[in-house]
Amino acid sequence: MTDATPPTFDADDFMARYRAYEERASALHPANKAALFAALAATGITSVTVTFDGYGDSGQIEGFAAKAGDSDAELPDTPVELAGTSFGSDEIVRTTNPLPDAIEAFCYRVLESKHGGWENNEGAYGEFVLDVVAGTVEFDFNYRIETSENHFYEL
Repeated sequence: MTDATPPTFDADDFMARYRAYEERASALHPANKAALFAALAATGITSVTVTFDGYGDSGQIEGFAAKAGDSDAELPDTPVELAGTSFGSDEIVRTTNPLPDAIEAFCYRVLESKHGGWENNEGAYGEFVLDVVAGTVEFDFNYRIETSENHFYEL
C-alpha cells in the first residue's frame, strides 16, 4: 500500500535556498569580471558592447562589438576560466571557454542574477558595456510591458 499523502511544498525553505544560491552566484561576479578584463586587456581590447534581447520565453545574446581604442576589433579565442554555481548545489564549478563564450556566459549569469525571467512574456532588451580601461561593466536593462486599458460603460 502506498502513502496517499501529497508532497508538501515549503515556500519559506525554497526561498531561503534560492537566496543562498543568489548570494553564492553574485559573489562569483567580481572574480569572473577580473578574469574577463585580464584576458581583454592582454589582447589590447579596451571595450566590448554586448546586446541582448528576449521575449516569448526565449532570449539570447544578440551580438558583440569590440573596440581597441577607436578601432573595431575581433574577439580572439583566448581561453578564460570562469566560476559558476547552480541552484540546489553548493559546488563551485570552473569552466574554461574561448573569450567570446566566456563573455556571453558572464552576461547571462548577470542577467539571471539581476533580472531572472528577463526573457519571459514581453521580455527585455539592453546591453552590457565592458570598459576595460575604466574597469567597469555598465548594464542597461529595459523591460517590455504590455498594457491593456478597458473602458466599460453601461448607459
